[in-house]
Amino acid sequence: MTDVIHRFIEPLDVLFLRGNKLFGEPGSFGESMVPPWPSVAAGAIRSLMLALDGIDPSEFARGRHPHPFLGTPAEPGSFTVTAFQLAQIDASGAVSSLHPLPADYAVREEGELVEVVRIVPVKPCGGIMSSSTLPMLPVLPQSDRAKRAGRRWVTQDGWQRYLDGKTIGPQDLVTSDTLWALDARVGVGLDSKTGRADDGKLFSAQAVAFKHGVGFIATIAGSDVPVSGMLRLGGDGRGAAMTSPLYVPAKAPLAQIAEAQRARVVLTSPGVFPDGWRLPGADEGGRFELGGVRARVVSAAVPRAELISGWDLARRAPKPALQVAPAGAVYWLEDLEASEDSLRKLAEDGLWSDASNNPHRRAEGFNRFCFAIY
Repeated sequence: MTDVIHRFIEPLDVLFLRGNKLFGEPGSFGESMVPPWPSVAAGAIRSLMLALDGIDPSEFARGRHPHPFLGTPAEPGSFTVTAFQLAQIDASGAVSSLHPLPADYAVREEGELVEVVRIVPVKPCGGIMSSSTLPMLPVLPQSDRAKRAGRRWVTQDGWQRYLDGKTIGPQDLVTSDTLWALDARVGVGLDSKTGRADDGKLFSAQAVAFKHGVGFIATIAGSDVPVSGMLRLGGDGRGAAMTSPLYVPAKAPLAQIAEAQRARVVLTSPGVFPDGWRLPGADEGGRFELGGVRARVVSAAVPRAELISGWDLARRAPKPALQVAPAGAVYWLEDLEASEDSLRKLAEDGLWSDASNNPHRRAEGFNRFCFAIY
């Protein structure tokens, strides 16, 4: 396998980042999802690779012309997206990543006051009933009730602080409105036979207009990737420029985590997990063993499950809909038995219990995570 490769993807137009909801009926609304699933980046980069290597997409789709890194649609090759995050680039070409706020943090906002509160696992008192099978519950310590503030994103410096077990503060967060704006566009339904506008079929679709210098950072392993190029990104194939950036990702202190024998696992992409939330390699009681790492899952903060699907261009059919744990979900591990090397290898491989387990979603960048100090 080749070393990991980083590519910055900057939209050149508005993007239609469609989620898992049907639209197109008269009067319906197509909502965009930011950030999109990592499969969006995987598909765009793989399409560019096929074009530059002179491979007919229809022949590749039929499995008649395998690619040395992409394999075939039926049997994916070594190409794997290992990370896909929002990012910003500065005038010098240096890129810094932006991450979803982990589920073990909450943000309260009252006027100009922004408070960031850390959620901690607590063993429940006797008599408290819960549907959780884990021994501890994630608890938000606060003296009064309050609604959470709008969505925030963690800067790369804040993300490094998080991995190091330090507290995130307001200075480590940015709001969505500083990164992009939303713009509703009117769409017209087409008659599939004539190709012309169909009477009475008007619908709205949500476009995402990124601010200057805002885009995505994609990390790819197991493949050579073009140094630069133009991508067709998202719905309607809007243009995006792919370049080679100056980028040094944050790193978890794995030696310190191994010595402490406890850790947090935070998802950096949606997780295709058993029961929609349980870590691969963990049983219902929380005993965890995967990739040479053993531990006990004592608590989990998992936001509401999401559904992923997509469109399979090779089969010309929808991909199976799967329930996933969203990016930002956090799991607390205790009684950790692992070396620094085994922790690093598991983080590089992702949370997959078997190499043959859903190789398509594995190549697309799902089930990726980082270790953080507990």
